[in-house]
Amino acid sequence: MLIGHRTWIFNKKPVIISTGTVVGPFEAKGKIPQDFDLIHGEIWLNQDSFEKAHQVMLEEACQKAIEKANLQKEQIQFFLGGDLINQITPTSFATRTLGSPYLGLFGACSTSMEGLALSAFLVNYNGAKYILTGASSHNAAVEKQFRYPTEYGGQKPPTAQWTVTGAGVAILSSTGKGPRVTSATIGRIVDMGLTDPFNMGGAMAPAAVDTIEAHLKERNIDPSYYDLIVTGDLGHIGREVSLDLFKKHGTPIKEENYHDCGLIIYREGQPVLAGASGAGCSATVVYGHILNRMKKGELNRVLVVATGALLSPLTFQQNESIPCIAHAVSIENGSEEKS
Repeated sequence: MLIGHRTWIFNKKPVIISTGTVVGPFEAKGKIPQDFDLIHGEIWLNQDSFEKAHQVMLEEACQKAIEKANLQKEQIQFFLGGDLINQITPTSFATRTLGSPYLGLFGACSTSMEGLALSAFLVNYNGAKYILTGASSHNAAVEKQFRYPTEYGGQKPPTAQWTVTGAGVAILSSTGKGPRVTSATIGRIVDMGLTDPFNMGGAMAPAAVDTIEAHLKERNIDPSYYDLIVTGDLGHIGREVSLDLFKKHGTPIKEENYHDCGLIIYREGQPVLAGASGAGCSATVVYGHILNRMKKGELNRVLVVATGALLSPLTFQQNESIPCIAHAVSIENGSEEKS
């Protein structure tokens, strides 16, 4: 059901019955290694390119989720996913192994929640019983495409972020046990004229604020409805900008209940500058750490707001500004709505 202009309420509350998360060695040194299903000891994954390694991670995450759900891959009716590489080839190539009907998505780092929102919509309206959705990124592959090859050792400013090497997926079903997807607010493009590809957090923060405020208004709820509102990869810079905007707009979000996946995954002391980023950032943190906390009962209602900067190497070279977007999905334990 559509409420307002861009928020869907899922009356059947599709269930996240299983997840799969795979990360690299740098992520294993972070704050939440216990929440990942598979950790690799090196970033090549025995492949001859970073892009192939990226593909393998996604294949493994899908396999893990299917195994944990006690399903066969033939039972997956659709796969919705994407990444940051040109023409989302790691995801498309990985889908050859999966063999499911496939909808490729590009929402940059917002892809994880774009996929979850669309999957919930399909399941809610009987479009499928089992849908697999997710997103992934690889530090060396993404940095090579958007900035500089990591082998160059190029210096970065303090506003820059570290692209996560990881893949996170979830299986959504019409029945089963697990956290439920209850609503989604689809983002719109917000472009504040920023052009710096080393300040993604600052560029994306207004889009996150726009979507969160629209979600709260259209659902007619207070931020306190959620135990946690977590953005995708704003990092330190973007989080502070968004908090300033909330204060300016009079939106009563408490700092202690407002976090960012880009600040959850790595430890202090790791050379990540302003925090983590990448399509795999929110995918691995949410489908690993956040859902594990929900399953333990530490969190009952979470709003995940994945943020994306929709630039390309070409648009940067042409001095275009950075259009940004954020998609919000609410995930809740149980089936009862809070009044």
